[in-house]
Formats: sequence, structure tokens, C-alpha cells
Amino acid sequence: MLCNFLHKVNKTLHEKVVQGGSRGVVGMSLRPSARMAWYVAECLQLALLLEVSAYPKPGNVHRTADFEKTRYEHFLASDVAVVPHLKHATERGIMVSSGRISPKEVGIGRIIKNAVTRVNMWQSGGNTLLGSMILLSPIAVAAGMTLASGEAFSLIKLRENVKVVVESSTPVDAVDAYDAILTAKPGGLGKAPKLDVTDPASRQRILDDDVTLLDVFKIASVYDSVASEWVNNYPITFDLGYPCFTQQLEKTRDINTATVHTFLKILSEVPDTLIARKAGLSRARVVSAEARRVLEMGGLTTPTGRRLLWSFDKKLRDPKHELNPGTTADITAAVLAIGILGGYRP
Repeated sequence: MLCNFLHKVNKTLHEKVVQGGSRGVVGMSLRPSARMAWYVAECLQLALLLEVSAYPKPGNVHRTADFEKTRYEHFLASDVAVVPHLKHATERGIMVSSGRISPKEVGIGRIIKNAVTRVNMWQSGGNTLLGSMILLSPIAVAAGMTLASGEAFSLIKLRENVKVVVESSTPVDAVDAYDAILTAKPGGLGKAPKLDVTDPASRQRILDDDVTLLDVFKIASVYDSVASEWVNNYPITFDLGYPCFTQQLEKTRDINTATVHTFLKILSEVPDTLIARKAGLSRARVVSAEARRVLEMGGLTTPTGRRLLWSFDKKLRDPKHELNPGTTADITAAVLAIGILGGYRP
């Protein structure tokens, strides 16, 4: 079974990370904590690269399709830009594991903020990775905690540590995350009924009322799946996306097919909240139904499925990008991240 294979691969990789017994960055003459940090950062960078490269990923930028102002190479540049911040996030997790800092001192909001700021320095295509960094930053910290514990690496332990990280967020993290959102300028932002990110007074209220980043995401979780992942311990990532990804890898032995089908599976069962904010929930549900139909017809594995998939991709490319399933892409990147941390290699 592929899951058993991944477990064996991951055990070997974990030993190499700690002992420095592999080539490349992991094998450099670095202390074990630095090797772990680079290892996790590279795993998550690979996840981002594989996600944006998967094609055709309906309605999103991929290797054969661009938006007018945001192109494939903008995502590639962004994936390079965030590596130092993913490394730093992992280092903070290692420090938590060793007792040098508490989970509340991780600074998860600043990690997200600094990553988004650096992304804007490396490319001119606008918001590319805000949602992905919100999801991947806790995973990076949790991976550092897990690897540094000395125990066998497992996704169960990783998920437990993700929960610790998000539940330890602070009001300062919330303010930093607000700065990140305003820096990224994501589409479909709209107005929130409480503590709106565009209201300058929100930051002071957050600090005065001791509102944590998790508290903020509880408010947003009703209309944003990325926030909902934070609040509910990543159920779409771990319980829906990851099982589909491993099943598709075992069935097709093709990373592109597995990634696209995982994207479609998530989209088919969870209406994309970016589409819902831009075009309404009813339109988002129609898009989900079409994704389900593509999968039922075989997706990339059958001629009919491929025709439907390419047609679906074209249909979602409206000039205003109102039908862009961007949230689904962010969650797909998180699925790939835990798969790669779990031992998968293309």
C-alpha cells in the first residue's frame, strides 16, 4: 500500500534530516536544527510549486494558463520568496519543542506578514500566496515541533501540533495578520460584520479586547474556508484532501493527475468561498456540481473526462475572475505539504 510506502520513506528521510546523511541542503554541515528547518521549508516550497504547476486546475493560474495581471511566473517567484519565512517558522517550532519559547511566543502573525511582504518584493502580479501562507505557516511550526521531539514523525502528531500552534495565537498575531491581508490586497475581501480588516480602529479593539488571531478566524470561518481550517484543525486538508491525494497517487502514479483530482474533489464537496464572496453562494455551488461531474466522468484519466475538464477550466476564466476557486487551490497546497512531509517525492 502507498501509505505504508510513504511511512517507510518518511522514516528514512527523518533519519537523514537528523543525521545529515543526504545530498543537498539536508546534507550540508549544519547543526541538526538547521537541517530540520531547511528540510521543512523545502518540503513546503515543493508543495507550492507542484500546486501551481498542476494543470488544468480549473479557473486558476497553472503552467498552461495565466491571468491578465497574474502569471505563472509570479507564483514561481513567490514560492522562492517565502522559503526563508517557512524556515523561520520551522525554527520557531523547534524552539517550542526544546522549551526555549512557549507556543504563544512563536509569532505566527509576523511570520505570515513578513512572508507576504517579501512576496511583493519578488513579483508584481499581486496576491499570490496569502491564503497558502496562512495555512502553511502553522504547518511549518508544527513540523518543527514534531521533528525536534525525537519521536517518529507522524501526520497525527503533526496535526496535534498544528492545533497547539493556532490555539496559542495572540492579539499581536491578529494585528500582524491584518497587516498581511492589507499588504496582499486579496480579491473578494468585502466588509466583515465585526473587526473589519479595512477599519483602522479594528487593530486597537483587537488589542484592547484581547482578541487572538484564532478568535478573528472564528468570525471569518463562516464565510472563508481558510479561516475555517484554522478553527477546526484542518479537516478539509487532513480528512478530505489528503486521503484523496494518496488514493489518486496509488491509482494513477502521476503527481499531476493526483493534484488536479484532489483539487476537484475538494471543490466538489466544499463550495469555494472566494467564489462565494465574489459571485454568491449559489454560483459557488454550481461550480462544485460541475467539478463533481468532471470527476464522475474520469477527469484526467478518460477522454471524456479530459474534454469536460478543459471545458470547465475555460468556463471559469471570466474577465473579472469571479469564478476563480482560489481558496480550493490554497487548501490543495496544504494537502500537498502534508503529503510531502509524510514522505512523498515526485
